[in-house]
Amino acid sequence: MTAIVGPNGSGKSTLLRLIGGLLAPDSGHISVGGRMVTGPGPHIGICFQEPRLLPWRGVQDNIALPMELAGVPADERRARARELIDLVGLAGFDQARPHQLSGGMRQRAALARALALRPSVLLLDEPFSALDALTRERLDEELQALWAQTATTIVLVTHDIPEACFLADRVLVLSARPGRVVADIPVAQGRPRRREDPAASQAASAVRAALERSGTPVAEVAA
Repeated sequence: MTAIVGPNGSGKSTLLRLIGGLLAPDSGHISVGGRMVTGPGPHIGICFQEPRLLPWRGVQDNIALPMELAGVPADERRARARELIDLVGLAGFDQARPHQLSGGMRQRAALARALALRPSVLLLDEPFSALDALTRERLDEELQALWAQTATTIVLVTHDIPEACFLADRVLVLSARPGRVVADIPVAQGRPRRREDPAASQAASAVRAALERSGTPVAEVAA
């Protein structure tokens, strides 16, 4: 898992959209797994800050939507949706509409939907930033477990430095606009992890130092 941190306007979300094929680069090219990215595809899943669930659909049908659009047979997509519901801890809420769910539950449903087509890469654009601290920490733990079960490559954009160092195996630090990579910091910590493990604290200190060297106050990143 790779995390990307940097100040507002440094291009973090733009980078994710380029990787996901939602934007085209002005120059150069992007490849994922040796495959040139020319547009959105089933091998790349994306989860945004807002869950963006369809309000008239229940959890199961929201999760099944990418499969429906891809022409997956109804029985197969229902089975896959139920599998993902169990994976993200939403059993019993199959038919619940988004307004009946908590913020954390809606984000779990969005994660499940992003995994529906078994992508090899999952892009997460600050998926937990709008949640309260306790829910966010719980979902960080669940994301770590989810990564272990799916073995999907995850690229996470976050303003939360401890979150980045808790979840990721490497943290890319971007400078202020025009964004450039000013540090590539490994997190030498095994899994499963605990937030108080010293490797995460050491990595977080290295991230803060890289930001300061690039002229970006740490407080601006966390804003």
